[in-house]
Amino acid sequence: MRERAMRNPEEFWKEAAQGIDWMRRPAKIFDASAGVYGRWFEGGRLNACYNAVDRHVERGRGSQPAIIYDSPVTGAKRVISYNGLLAEVTLLAAVLHDLGVGKGDRVVIYMPMVPEAAFAMLACARLGAIHSVVFGGFSARELATRIADVKPKVVLAASCGIEGARIVPYKPLLDDALEMSEAKPGACVILQRPQAEAKLCKGRDHDWATLVDRARAAGKSVDCVAVDATAPLYVLYTSGTTGKPKGVVRDTGGYLVALNWSMKGLYGIRPGEVFWTASDVGWVVGHSYIVYAPLVYGATSVLYEGKPVSTPDAGAFWRVISEHGVKALFTAPTALRAIRKEDPEGKLIAKYDLKDFRTLFLAGERADPETIQWAEKVLKVPVIDHWWQTETGWAIAGNPVGLGQLPVKYGSTGVPMPGYDVQILDEAGKQVPAGTMGSVAIKLPLAPGCLPDLWRDEARFRSSYLEDFPGYYRTGDAGFIDADGYIFVMGRTDDIINVAGHRLSTGGMEEVIAMHPAVAECAVIGVKDAIKGEIPCGFIVLKSGVSQSPIDIEKEVVALVREKIGPVAAFKTVVTVGRLPKTRSGKILRGTMKKIADDEAWTMPATIEDATVLDEVADALGKTRG
Repeated sequence: MRERAMRNPEEFWKEAAQGIDWMRRPAKIFDASAGVYGRWFEGGRLNACYNAVDRHVERGRGSQPAIIYDSPVTGAKRVISYNGLLAEVTLLAAVLHDLGVGKGDRVVIYMPMVPEAAFAMLACARLGAIHSVVFGGFSARELATRIADVKPKVVLAASCGIEGARIVPYKPLLDDALEMSEAKPGACVILQRPQAEAKLCKGRDHDWATLVDRARAAGKSVDCVAVDATAPLYVLYTSGTTGKPKGVVRDTGGYLVALNWSMKGLYGIRPGEVFWTASDVGWVVGHSYIVYAPLVYGATSVLYEGKPVSTPDAGAFWRVISEHGVKALFTAPTALRAIRKEDPEGKLIAKYDLKDFRTLFLAGERADPETIQWAEKVLKVPVIDHWWQTETGWAIAGNPVGLGQLPVKYGSTGVPMPGYDVQILDEAGKQVPAGTMGSVAIKLPLAPGCLPDLWRDEARFRSSYLEDFPGYYRTGDAGFIDADGYIFVMGRTDDIINVAGHRLSTGGMEEVIAMHPAVAECAVIGVKDAIKGEIPCGFIVLKSGVSQSPIDIEKEVVALVREKIGPVAAFKTVVTVGRLPKTRSGKILRGTMKKIADDEAWTMPATIEDATVLDEVADALGKTRG
């Protein structure tokens, strides 16, 4: 399949595009002369909401569940059929239309994991408006930066979110953000949640339920607006090295075609089956695989407002799978490691019937072999790692369960998906032999669904992704491809440390450390050294119930790395900590940890889940805050 896509990409993607409903078929499948590196489905017109909702209702599947909402933090559960989803989305689209939102306008969505977040995204798409979802609970400054850049006509927000047992009021953060931002939306529509009702500002703020009820009473409705296949569906901001976030643009046609193909080809799901992505709509994974892909494909999507542990325990995921008949779960390795730390033997799984569960998919960060093997053992299903980025919108590499699962290679994210010509390059931009570490790059053009540009910043798009290796997209990741064509992504390029002239992967060291039976989680960073330039420093979190002394475990970990990687690693320092600093999406904040270790000044990352963890890391290292 991939060879077909490489040999004749236009024919391959023309065939894949037949799975989407077009209002006007594309004149060209790929136009190499358009955009920065070419554009997919030039001349085509379609609507994302129609493809995700209306067409399933029109074809007699309106009674099928579209979204299953499961919120252990509030005790709420709700099943929304495709008929019900169409009604909700049409009403909200009518509300937005009455507030002046039309084709090409931007709407910022600042919401927790509630069905209304999905309604909001689809209502924008129905109107041809461009949504920009900001992760609920992001700081006022981060929200203000995004509002200033995208300049929304309307903001849709909730009064609060719930993080475990903690209620996070969103409205004060939104008020502060609007105070800071030069761009001022014409209106804010606030979903009042009973856990923390918000005070509305007269003239600017509107009550969500009131506006929707009025639209319902008036019998209002709006049809789907045709947009160009190359028109933006959304802008999603990702962290930038300069501190200013980058607005990743997602075009409509290529995205829907690629997502629709991936549901069957990669994930092996059939229409009508239940697919659960345990992420947040604020991240790209949530955009792609909670909202758009399952619904466009006609599956049922689980929208879960809870945690992998503590809501109420480490069996939370297994309860959801059992209760809702989930066929495949897609989550981050961090979630699995949290579950394993609390329930290392997987005893809680026995409480639930997982007979319908077929596959576990992992992505978002490096999945160490130890975690994959643990999950295989306790769940007795294939555990499939795959790799992609906010910028690509769907998997660059994976193991195509729907086409016929390939053998799993631990530590590998699988093989490139159709449309991606992945190569490993040296610093001069030359391809390196199989098994050799280098920069992971993708030969242009990128596959459908990948970003065509950054929001109104083509110069930054070029400098961030295209200039280092002309003719290629620079992923910013380091790794190698083995003789069988499997990709091993070892970490970000800046996670390759140089120890006395030897280029070593911190991901490779983490893989070894995770083998130790007492270690639940780990991270390795490179710290400054006057002699060797850099030396590795490991941080470990121990499993619950471990009785062995941390000092003894640290010594054993050092010995393990020296045995498996060798003295060249110069691995001598291990620090036991209670937890690792992470973003809300579960990525370990290695860069900030490194700055603390190197006694460099650092600022609090906007995406951090719990700021106090950094002080714990500093204390463990005997460092003061920079």
